[in-house]
Amino acid sequence: MKLSIENITYSINSKLIVDGIDLGVEEGAFVGLVGPNGCGKSTLLKNIYKVYTPDEGKVYIDGKDLSQLSSRDTALEMSVMQQENVVEFDMTVYDMVMLGRFAHQKMFGNDMSAERKIVADAIEEVGLTGYEQRSFLSLSGGEKQRTLVARALVQQAQLIILDEPTNHLDIGYQYQIMTILKNQGLTVFSSIHDLNIASCYCDKIVLMKAGRIVDIGTPWEVLTPQKVKDLFGVDCQITTNEATGRPNIVFAPADSVAWR
Repeated sequence: MKLSIENITYSINSKLIVDGIDLGVEEGAFVGLVGPNGCGKSTLLKNIYKVYTPDEGKVYIDGKDLSQLSSRDTALEMSVMQQENVVEFDMTVYDMVMLGRFAHQKMFGNDMSAERKIVADAIEEVGLTGYEQRSFLSLSGGEKQRTLVARALVQQAQLIILDEPTNHLDIGYQYQIMTILKNQGLTVFSSIHDLNIASCYCDKIVLMKAGRIVDIGTPWEVLTPQKVKDLFGVDCQITTNEATGRPNIVFAPADSVAWR
Protein backbone atom coordinates (compact mmCIF):
# COMPACT_ATOMS: atom_id res chain seq x y z
CA MET A 1 0.00 0.00 0.00
CA LYS A 2 1.83 3.10 -1.24
CA LEU A 3 1.06 6.60 0.05
CA SER A 4 1.68 9.52 -2.32
CA ILE A 5 1.42 13.14 -1.19
CA GLU A 6 1.50 15.69 -3.99
CA ASN A 7 1.89 19.43 -3.40
CA ILE A 8 -0.17 19.55 -0.20
CA THR A 9 -0.63 23.16 0.89
CA TYR A 10 -2.78 24.29 3.78
CA SER A 11 -3.41 27.63 5.51
CA ILE A 12 -5.21 28.59 8.71
CA ASN A 13 -6.53 32.17 8.90
CA SER A 14 -4.41 33.09 5.86
CA LYS A 15 -1.27 31.78 7.58
CA LEU A 16 0.55 29.14 5.56
CA ILE A 17 1.02 26.05 7.77
CA VAL A 18 1.92 23.36 5.21
CA ASP A 19 3.80 24.58 2.16
CA GLY A 20 3.75 22.41 -0.95
CA ILE A 21 4.63 19.02 0.54
CA ASP A 22 5.60 16.25 -1.89
CA LEU A 23 6.31 12.87 -0.35
CA GLY A 24 6.05 9.18 -1.09
CA VAL A 25 5.87 6.34 1.45
CA GLU A 26 6.64 3.00 -0.12
CA GLU A 27 4.65 -0.14 0.56
CA GLY A 28 5.69 -1.81 3.81
CA ALA A 29 7.90 1.09 4.93
CA PHE A 30 7.86 2.54 8.43
CA VAL A 31 8.43 6.29 7.95
CA GLY A 32 8.70 8.84 10.72
CA LEU A 33 7.87 12.55 10.53
CA VAL A 34 10.09 14.62 12.82
CA GLY A 35 10.25 18.34 13.53
CA PRO A 36 9.87 21.03 16.19
CA ASN A 37 6.52 21.90 17.72
CA GLY A 38 4.43 24.05 15.41
CA CYS A 39 6.24 23.02 12.23
CA GLY A 40 3.05 21.57 10.69
CA LYS A 41 3.41 17.84 11.35
CA SER A 42 -0.09 17.27 12.75
CA THR A 43 -1.61 19.61 10.19
CA LEU A 44 -0.01 17.63 7.37
CA LEU A 45 -1.31 14.36 8.81
CA LYS A 46 -4.83 15.81 9.18
CA ASN A 47 -4.73 16.75 5.50
CA ILE A 48 -3.84 13.15 4.73
CA TYR A 49 -6.58 11.54 6.82
CA LYS A 50 -9.20 14.08 5.73
CA VAL A 51 -9.86 16.10 8.87
CA TYR A 52 -8.70 19.08 6.79
CA THR A 53 -9.16 19.72 3.08
CA PRO A 54 -5.96 20.95 1.40
CA ASP A 55 -5.88 24.36 -0.25
CA GLU A 56 -3.93 22.65 -3.00
CA GLY A 57 -2.65 19.19 -3.73
CA LYS A 58 -3.81 15.59 -3.55
CA VAL A 59 -3.23 12.46 -1.49
CA TYR A 60 -3.25 9.06 -3.16
CA ILE A 61 -3.18 5.50 -1.85
CA ASP A 62 -2.07 3.10 -4.56
CA GLY A 63 -3.17 5.68 -7.12
CA LYS A 64 -6.61 6.24 -5.57
CA ASP A 65 -7.47 9.89 -4.91
CA LEU A 66 -8.51 9.94 -1.24
CA SER A 67 -10.67 13.02 -1.74
CA GLN A 68 -12.93 10.97 -3.99
CA LEU A 69 -13.42 8.09 -1.54
CA SER A 70 -16.30 7.77 0.92
CA SER A 71 -15.58 7.56 4.64
CA ARG A 72 -16.18 3.81 4.55
CA ASP A 73 -13.90 3.26 1.58
CA THR A 74 -11.23 5.46 3.14
CA ALA A 75 -11.37 3.35 6.32
CA LEU A 76 -10.78 0.23 4.24
CA GLU A 77 -7.62 1.79 2.84
CA MET A 78 -6.23 3.61 5.88
CA SER A 79 -6.47 3.43 9.66
CA VAL A 80 -5.62 6.38 11.89
CA MET A 81 -4.48 6.94 15.46
CA GLN A 82 -4.81 10.61 16.36
CA GLN A 83 -2.80 12.38 19.04
CA GLU A 84 -5.94 13.37 20.90
CA ASN A 85 -8.67 10.75 21.23
CA VAL A 86 -11.65 12.32 22.96
CA VAL A 87 -14.20 9.76 24.11
CA GLU A 88 -17.51 11.43 24.90
CA PHE A 89 -19.11 8.33 26.39
CA ASP A 90 -17.67 5.25 27.98
CA MET A 91 -17.66 1.74 26.56
CA THR A 92 -15.88 -1.52 27.13
CA VAL A 93 -12.48 -2.29 25.68
CA TYR A 94 -14.10 -4.93 23.48
CA ASP A 95 -16.65 -2.48 22.06
CA MET A 96 -13.98 0.17 21.51
CA VAL A 97 -11.91 -2.27 19.45
CA MET A 98 -14.98 -3.52 17.58
CA LEU A 99 -15.55 0.05 16.34
CA GLY A 100 -12.60 -0.54 14.03
CA ARG A 101 -14.67 -3.07 12.11
CA PHE A 102 -17.38 -0.61 11.05
CA ALA A 103 -16.13 -0.32 7.45
CA HIS A 104 -16.40 -4.10 7.07
CA GLN A 105 -19.90 -4.38 8.49
CA LYS A 106 -22.79 -5.23 6.21
CA MET A 107 -26.43 -4.73 6.97
CA PHE A 108 -26.93 -8.46 6.72
CA GLY A 109 -24.72 -11.48 6.49
CA ASN A 110 -21.64 -10.75 8.61
CA ASP A 111 -20.16 -13.84 10.20
CA MET A 112 -20.08 -12.56 13.78
CA SER A 113 -17.93 -15.44 14.98
CA ALA A 114 -15.29 -14.35 12.48
CA GLU A 115 -15.68 -10.71 13.56
CA ARG A 116 -15.25 -11.67 17.22
CA LYS A 117 -12.10 -13.63 16.42
CA ILE A 118 -10.56 -10.67 14.60
CA VAL A 119 -11.24 -8.46 17.63
CA ALA A 120 -10.01 -11.07 20.11
CA ASP A 121 -6.80 -11.59 18.12
CA ALA A 122 -6.08 -7.86 18.08
CA ILE A 123 -6.72 -7.54 21.81
CA GLU A 124 -4.32 -10.43 22.40
CA GLU A 125 -1.76 -8.84 20.06
CA VAL A 126 -1.61 -5.69 22.20
CA GLY A 127 -1.50 -7.65 25.46
CA LEU A 128 -4.97 -6.82 26.77
CA THR A 129 -6.56 -10.26 26.97
CA GLY A 130 -8.74 -10.25 30.08
CA TYR A 131 -9.51 -6.54 29.72
CA GLU A 132 -12.38 -6.99 27.27
CA GLN A 133 -15.11 -5.94 29.70
CA ARG A 134 -13.11 -3.22 31.40
CA SER A 135 -14.35 0.35 31.05
CA PHE A 136 -12.19 2.19 28.52
CA LEU A 137 -12.16 5.34 30.64
CA SER A 138 -10.89 3.36 33.65
CA LEU A 139 -7.71 2.34 31.82
CA SER A 140 -4.26 3.82 32.27
CA GLY A 141 -2.81 5.94 29.48
CA GLY A 142 -0.77 3.05 28.14
CA GLU A 143 -3.73 0.67 28.23
CA LYS A 144 -5.89 3.19 26.36
CA GLN A 145 -3.24 3.58 23.67
CA ARG A 146 -2.93 -0.20 23.28
CA THR A 147 -6.71 -0.41 22.95
CA LEU A 148 -6.61 2.19 20.20
CA VAL A 149 -3.79 0.31 18.47
CA ALA A 150 -6.01 -2.80 18.53
CA ARG A 151 -8.88 -0.75 17.07
CA ALA A 152 -6.59 0.40 14.25
CA LEU A 153 -5.38 -3.16 13.59
CA VAL A 154 -8.87 -4.65 13.23
CA GLN A 155 -9.59 -2.29 10.35
CA GLN A 156 -7.16 -4.50 8.41
CA ALA A 157 -6.08 -1.51 6.33
CA GLN A 158 -2.62 -1.79 4.85
CA LEU A 159 -1.72 1.81 5.73
CA ILE A 160 -1.66 3.28 9.25
CA ILE A 161 -1.31 7.00 9.93
CA LEU A 162 -0.17 7.88 13.46
CA ASP A 163 0.05 11.27 15.14
CA GLU A 164 2.62 10.86 17.93
CA PRO A 165 1.17 7.54 19.16
CA THR A 166 3.45 7.41 22.20
CA ASN A 167 2.87 10.99 23.37
CA HIS A 168 2.54 11.29 27.20
CA LEU A 169 3.37 7.59 27.75
CA ASP A 170 6.15 6.25 29.93
CA ILE A 171 9.17 4.77 28.20
CA GLY A 172 8.06 1.13 28.59
CA TYR A 173 4.74 1.73 26.87
CA GLN A 174 6.40 3.84 24.17
CA TYR A 175 8.64 1.01 23.03
CA GLN A 176 5.94 -1.62 23.50
CA ILE A 177 3.48 0.19 21.24
CA MET A 178 6.07 0.95 18.57
CA THR A 179 7.22 -2.68 18.57
CA ILE A 180 3.63 -3.88 18.09
CA LEU A 181 3.20 -1.51 15.14
CA LYS A 182 6.57 -2.39 13.60
CA ASN A 183 5.80 -6.11 13.77
CA GLN A 184 2.65 -5.76 11.64
CA GLY A 185 4.62 -5.32 8.40
CA LEU A 186 2.20 -2.60 7.26
CA THR A 187 2.90 0.75 5.63
CA VAL A 188 3.23 3.22 8.51
CA PHE A 189 3.56 7.00 8.44
CA SER A 190 3.90 8.49 11.89
CA SER A 191 4.85 11.78 13.50
CA ILE A 192 7.31 11.05 16.31
CA HIS A 193 8.66 13.50 18.86
CA ASP A 194 11.38 11.27 20.34
CA LEU A 195 14.40 11.10 18.01
CA ASN A 196 15.75 7.89 19.52
CA ILE A 197 12.42 6.13 19.00
CA ALA A 198 12.36 7.40 15.42
CA SER A 199 15.90 6.12 14.94
CA CYS A 200 15.07 2.71 16.41
CA TYR A 201 11.93 1.96 14.41
CA CYS A 202 11.92 3.98 11.18
CA ASP A 203 13.22 2.85 7.81
CA LYS A 204 13.25 6.50 6.75
CA ILE A 205 12.81 9.77 8.60
CA VAL A 206 11.31 12.95 7.16
CA LEU A 207 12.60 16.18 8.71
CA MET A 208 10.07 19.02 8.68
CA LYS A 209 10.54 22.68 9.57
CA ALA A 210 8.27 25.71 9.09
CA GLY A 211 5.79 23.79 6.97
CA ARG A 212 8.33 22.32 4.57
CA ILE A 213 10.31 19.10 4.24
CA VAL A 214 13.99 19.86 4.70
CA ASP A 215 15.43 16.35 4.41
CA ILE A 216 14.50 12.69 3.95
CA GLY A 217 16.70 9.68 4.54
CA THR A 218 17.66 6.76 6.72
CA PRO A 219 18.29 7.44 10.43
CA TRP A 220 22.04 7.53 9.77
CA GLU A 221 21.58 10.01 6.91
CA VAL A 222 19.36 12.55 8.65
CA LEU A 223 20.12 12.23 12.36
CA THR A 224 23.44 14.05 12.31
CA PRO A 225 24.59 16.61 14.90
CA GLN A 226 24.31 19.48 12.43
CA LYS A 227 20.85 18.55 11.18
CA VAL A 228 19.54 18.08 14.72
CA LYS A 229 21.02 21.47 15.65
CA ASP A 230 19.44 23.11 12.59
CA LEU A 231 16.05 21.59 13.40
CA PHE A 232 15.85 21.91 17.16
CA GLY A 233 18.62 24.33 18.13
CA VAL A 234 20.24 21.78 20.44
CA ASP A 235 23.73 20.32 20.28
CA CYS A 236 24.06 16.54 20.40
CA GLN A 237 26.42 13.66 19.96
CA ILE A 238 25.57 10.63 17.81
CA THR A 239 26.70 7.21 18.95
CA THR A 240 25.74 3.72 17.84
CA ASN A 241 23.16 1.81 19.83
CA GLU A 242 24.85 -1.55 20.27
CA ALA A 243 21.52 -3.38 20.55
CA THR A 244 20.00 -2.01 17.32
CA GLY A 245 22.93 -0.77 15.27
CA ARG A 246 20.99 2.47 14.85
CA PRO A 247 22.03 6.03 15.77
CA ASN A 248 21.65 6.99 19.41
CA ILE A 249 21.26 10.70 20.10
CA VAL A 250 22.80 12.13 23.27
CA PHE A 251 21.74 15.73 23.78
CA ALA A 252 24.11 18.38 25.14
CA PRO A 253 22.25 21.53 26.29
CA ALA A 254 24.25 24.73 25.96
CA ASP A 255 24.58 25.19 29.72
CA SER A 256 25.58 21.58 30.40
CA VAL A 257 28.99 22.79 31.57
CA ALA A 258 27.27 23.77 34.81
CA TRP A 259 26.56 20.06 35.52
CA ARG A 260 30.10 18.76 35.06
